[in-house]
Amino acid sequence: MKRKEDKHRILILGGSGFIGHAIYKELRSYFEIYCTYFSKDKNYSENSIFISFDIEKNSMSSLLQDINPTIIISAIKGSFTKSYKAHEEIVFYINKNPQAQLLYFSNIKVFDAKYSLPSYENDTTISISDQGRFLISIEKLILKKIPYQSAILRLPILMGYNSPTMLYLRQCIKHDMTFDIYPNLVISANTISKVSQQVHYIINQTLIGVFHLSSNDLIHHEEFFRNIASLISPKTPIFKSIYSSNEDSYAAMLPKWNKLPQNYQISIEQIIQTTVLNEEITCLSL
Repeated sequence: MKRKEDKHRILILGGSGFIGHAIYKELRSYFEIYCTYFSKDKNYSENSIFISFDIEKNSMSSLLQDINPTIIISAIKGSFTKSYKAHEEIVFYINKNPQAQLLYFSNIKVFDAKYSLPSYENDTTISISDQGRFLISIEKLILKKIPYQSAILRLPILMGYNSPTMLYLRQCIKHDMTFDIYPNLVISANTISKVSQQVHYIINQTLIGVFHLSSNDLIHHEEFFRNIASLISPKTPIFKSIYSSNEDSYAAMLPKWNKLPQNYQISIEQIIQTTVLNEEITCLSL
C-alpha cells in the first residue's frame, strides 16, 4: 500500500540502540536526521544530531514540537506505562500533521502464544508474555488511530556482528559458556543490515501497513546456530538442547501480503553467509 510522498525530516527514537543506530547509519547521507539517546549511553553531547532523551522523565510532545519531524522511527525502550504514553503522544502529533508518518518496530513476540504455524502480516496477534501483550497494545493503538500514516515493522531474530545474539554466542565460544538451542523450534531471521535497507525502501516508497521484515524461509533453531558457530570458529560452544515438546513449534514469521521487491528480500542461507562474512571482515580489520 502506498501513500502521498513527503519531505523527510526523520526522528529516530532510540537512535543509540542496536536497531536505531543501524538505521541512522543507513539514512544519514540521504535525509535530515535526528536521534535520541539515553543519558547512560555513549555521550553524544557534542553532536547536535543526537538528543538526550529519557522516556521515563522527558516529554515526547515537547521533543516532537522542537524537531517537527515528518517521519518518526520508534525503536525506543522504556517501562510499559511510559512507553505507551509516549506513543499516545506520537499518535496525537501525527493526527495533527497529515504529512507525518510513524514507523514502529515490533517483533515476533506478538505471536508468542501461537506455536503450530508461522505467522503472516494479517494473522491475529496473540501473546502470553508481558512484552508481547505490550507490543500488541501499541500496534492496536497505531492501527486504530493512524492506520494510513504508519508502518508496523515486525522483526524476527536479528543477526549482525554487534547483535545481542552474536555477542552472546561469541562470549559462549570464548569462555566455554552454555548456549541454549531448541531442536524442535522453527524460526525465521534477518540481518540488521538488510533491515536497514528495507526501512530505507519503505521510506522512499512511502509505504504503510504491517510488514514482516523476515527471511523468506525457515530453519530449526538448533541447525541455524550450529551452522553459524561452526563457520565463525573452530571451537564449538557448549550447546544445551532444550525441548518444550516432542513436535515442532514455531517462533517464526513470514512475509506474504506486504512483500518487498526481490532485492530487499533475504534467505536463511544468505543470513548465515552474511553473518559469517561480517565476522571474517571484522577479524581481518582488527
